This record gives sequence, C-alpha cells and structure tokens, in this order.
Amino acid sequence: MTTVNNTTNTAATNSTATANSTGLNADFTMFLKLLTTQMQNQDPLSPMDTTQYTQQLVQYSQVEQSMSQTSTLKDILSTLGTQNLTQASSLIGHAVEADSNIAGLTDAVPAQWNWTTPRDATTVVATIKDASGKVVDTRTVAVTGSTGTLGWDGETSSGRQMAAGKYSLSIQALDSSGTELTSSVRSIGTVSDVQLDNGKILVTVNGNQFDAGQLTRIGSGA
Repeated sequence: MTTVNNTTNTAATNSTATANSTGLNADFTMFLKLLTTQMQNQDPLSPMDTTQYTQQLVQYSQVEQSMSQTSTLKDILSTLGTQNLTQASSLIGHAVEADSNIAGLTDAVPAQWNWTTPRDATTVVATIKDASGKVVDTRTVAVTGSTGTLGWDGETSSGRQMAAGKYSLSIQALDSSGTELTSSVRSIGTVSDVQLDNGKILVTVNGNQFDAGQLTRIGSGA
C-alpha cells in the first residue's frame, strides 16, 4: 500500500511561502520609502541619530535576508514537487485501487470496482449511474462472501451500449436473514498517466483522474 500524501503538504507549504514572500516584498518597499523620506526631511541642524540610523539599517538587512530565505524556500519546494512527480511516475502501468466509487469506462477498458461488506452477503444488487447521476443500469451480482469485483463494459441489462466516461457504482447487499449490510465501493484500474497540478499529484486510471492520496492499494505493473 502506497500513498503520496506529502504532495498535499508541499502544496500547502508552497502556498504559504508565496503569501509570505508577497508580504515581505510589501514590507520591504514600505521600509525603503519611510527611510528615504526620513533622511530627506531630517533637520540639517539636528541630523538623524546615527544609532537610530544603524538600527534601521540592521532592520533593512533582516528584511532583505528574510526575502532571500523565502525565495530559497520556494525553490526548494518547487524541486520537491518535481521529485514527487518523478517518483509518482513509477505508478504508470500499475494496477491500483482508489477510494472512490467513480470509475472510468473507455472503448478499450471496462469500468471496474471492488466492493466489501462487514460480513457475508447472499444477495447483491448493483446500480450504475452516469456522470449526471442518472441510473443507466441495475443488475444482480453473483456473490460468494463479503467481497466482490464488478467489471462493466458499458452494456446495460437491456442491451444498450453506453458511451465512454465516468460512472459510479452503489450496491445493496443483504445477508442470509435479509438484513441490509453496509458496503464500501472502490474503483480499480491501471494507471496510464501522472500529472502535477498546483502541487498535487494526479493519476489517471481508465481515463478518470484521482488525487494520489486517494490510492488505497497498488499492485504489480503490467
């Protein structure tokens, strides 16, 4: 099991660094304006105290140093994001499971899901919806135990072929006494692409994108 949660932390830190840099730039500009105005308007007969001037120069140096450190931090975070992307690219070609009931259907690959129940189910009815939430197919699924896998090639029970796209699965499971069981549904498929978007690693599985942090299982490569 592998997750890439560090990408979320990197994105948040990078955003904070950018905000801090903007604030420091504004403070730095204001400092220079105030110092310049003070020097231009000082009384020639009573010039500015050199001790005060020295203190302000020290402040200037501290502000400048903070700006430099912030810039360096942004460079480091950018490098970390690139490194995360490079590492995540090793997922390409691997079978994965994502914490989402939405799966991608393509012309070449069926939409696929895993489901689990807390105890053995004897009856499972699967309901598939399109991206708009409309029910497109309902079917009874053969079940042996508390786990199962459903692959759907887009053909409905009535024989209609649905177009490629995103589809969600929900199941109604009953045990031997007819009691409804809670269920968990996760989509499965093979990673075909990895992207870095605003500091987040996104993986494409059967044409459907997930945040890498949603991955709950990673299998062997093709």
